[in-house]
Amino acid sequence: MIMGIINVTPDSFFPGSRVLATADALARGLEQFDAGCDIVDIGGESTRPGATPVDEDEEIRRVVPVVEALSAFGPVSIDTQKVGVARAAIAAGATVLNDVSAEMVEVAGELGVGYVGMHRQGDSTVMQVDPHYDDVVGEIATFLEAVAQRAARAGVERLWLDPGIGFGKTVLHNLTLLAQVDRFVSLADEYDAGILIGTSRKSFLRHLGHEQLDVDQRLEGSIATQAWALLQGVSMVRVHDATAAVQLRELLVRPVEEVVA
Repeated sequence: MIMGIINVTPDSFFPGSRVLATADALARGLEQFDAGCDIVDIGGESTRPGATPVDEDEEIRRVVPVVEALSAFGPVSIDTQKVGVARAAIAAGATVLNDVSAEMVEVAGELGVGYVGMHRQGDSTVMQVDPHYDDVVGEIATFLEAVAQRAARAGVERLWLDPGIGFGKTVLHNLTLLAQVDRFVSLADEYDAGILIGTSRKSFLRHLGHEQLDVDQRLEGSIATQAWALLQGVSMVRVHDATAAVQLRELLVRPVEEVVA
């Protein structure tokens, strides 16, 4: 599955994902559905390192009109860490709760929507100050298993676990998580869940070229890491560049006989 990104914010880290007017966000979402995205993720508060928190009422004001308008055309998820925003967006039509805090699984169960629970080390204000793990894969696997167990008790029927690339991790931590992402896939399988990976345009990709890559130079790294994740069995990737990601998926899943026919 491909999850497209729309940020109804002025400060998300990738300028290409920012839209402020509801009409513009709706147009962007329709473009993503037309490109082949399975779901579009709406966020009204940046969770990038160092981001300034947004008041709940302001976040609701930003996202609810977009969710309401776009959900008439396809599945929409709400990207939030606030219960009030989650409830308002789900009432407006969102069918998945994408939760970077991994603290609202019971809300998803209560409201009967899908749930993405993500790992992070600290909130946006501190998570990249000095991230440390003794065993980054093992510790995050333990955390995500606890989320899966809570989801089962809460009655969540559609679950994705997200190891949180870039959220309280160094470049080496991120690459280690990607190298061993099959371990998370196996864990998710035990709980009839999926793994979601979000590498799109993120800062760890800036270090993978011969030069420091600005955010607008990270498409190739995004696609490469998405291809790796999908080939390892990841069930959903969260992307800024919908057309490129959908083309990638088609190349990976179409039978060779169709490609060369």
